[in-house]
Amino acid sequence: MSPRLCGPCSVSTQMAVPPLFAERMRALLGAEAEELLAALARPPLAGLRINTLKLSPEAFQALVPWPLTPVPWCPSGFLVASEERPGKHPFHAAGLYYLQEPSAMAVAEALAQPAGIDSGELVLDLAAAPGGKATHLASLMGGRGLLVANEIERGRTKALTENLERWGVRRALIINEDPVRIAARWGPIFDRVLLDAPCSGEGMFRKSAAAVADWSPEIVRGCAMRQGQAIEAAAALVRPGGLLAYSTCTFAPEEDEQVIARFLDRHKDFALVPLSLPGALPGHPEWVDPALARAELALTARLWPHRIPGEGHFVALLRRTDGPAPQLVLARLKEAPKAARELWRDFVRSALSGDPAADDVLVVYGEQLYAVPRDVPALDGLRVVRAGLWLGTLRRDRLEPSHSLALTIDAAAAMRRLDLSADDERTLRYLQGHPLDEPGEPGWVLVCVDGFPLGWGRRAGAVVKNAYPKGLRWR
Repeated sequence: MSPRLCGPCSVSTQMAVPPLFAERMRALLGAEAEELLAALARPPLAGLRINTLKLSPEAFQALVPWPLTPVPWCPSGFLVASEERPGKHPFHAAGLYYLQEPSAMAVAEALAQPAGIDSGELVLDLAAAPGGKATHLASLMGGRGLLVANEIERGRTKALTENLERWGVRRALIINEDPVRIAARWGPIFDRVLLDAPCSGEGMFRKSAAAVADWSPEIVRGCAMRQGQAIEAAAALVRPGGLLAYSTCTFAPEEDEQVIARFLDRHKDFALVPLSLPGALPGHPEWVDPALARAELALTARLWPHRIPGEGHFVALLRRTDGPAPQLVLARLKEAPKAARELWRDFVRSALSGDPAADDVLVVYGEQLYAVPRDVPALDGLRVVRAGLWLGTLRRDRLEPSHSLALTIDAAAAMRRLDLSADDERTLRYLQGHPLDEPGEPGWVLVCVDGFPLGWGRRAGAVVKNAYPKGLRWR
């Protein structure tokens, strides 16, 4: 039986927790265990995180009618009533927010400590699907540096790609690799690495009936063994002076403090970094094998659902204090043929006010044209899902712009726009894939909702033909 992966879970059927789990919690927490067990019997809380690459939290709050309650440890995070159905709103399709469990928002915030992510940093999310923490990192990077988002399971890379696309991330590399192969290929080149480790999912019990049904002490032990292997690969990718965030959505000490204790025992070149996450409680050194226990394990952070508005999470932040100097070798990018570059320039001249790919290298993969950042590390031998920003599809005499491009550019960059409001019936029709009767200048039109891009249409005569991707259309 495989462990549950951290990430969005199904709505709970309020199953009772496993009796052995309850016994373990009583042994660890004493009388406080009853508060935890009572919290796990209550409905989960829903959260969303605002896309600060597109707007500020203040602007978002002025835009939506929903009551929002701030998440203490995440300035861009809010609690929202589940009955508001924010996943069925056009603003979600425009990438203005990501639906995310509130305690999960603490992980990327932890990796950005102690003073934020500097411009030009190379950041790796080692287990990135479906994209919650990767999109959060992209926002914290502010469109600077380079984000590498890896997912070992090929089937999960589609959701990761779609979420980064909707978020409007242009400086990203998405790969589908085993962390051990990544470490062997690149070595310690990253400024920051996030390992959101697959775990037994105890912290998600009230969101996932499957996590409850699958749980057993054997699952916990198996997860702990795999987590020990995963953190070794993650550590091998951190440059001297760089940071490694390790997280799980479980309460089990075997998967949390004990993984960190064993890691520190093997690696004298890493040290724990204090965390500032309002509402989080310290880790428990006393829950570790006495031979490995150390007082600094209290610098790790635990988020408990009976203490904070969210589910269960564990976070540790480690700095590499010594090690081999990074040897960053950049990818040898083959520039697109002249004909492809000319088709791109023709599109820019006819549809945009400027070239959003001016600082990148134009690269062709099959019929697709990409703008690849010049600072991408060497890609030889790695399974690449997407490098940089997908600009569009090359046809014989034109370039058809991609949905990625629409969601990355600012609305003001388009020469022709169709501005709709969230409650306009035409917005729903567009998201459903229908053409719109909107006369005007012929050519590519950027369809927007309240000033934010939703996707492309192409006007011919008085009709805007719909170019919203078929796989994303609303039913």
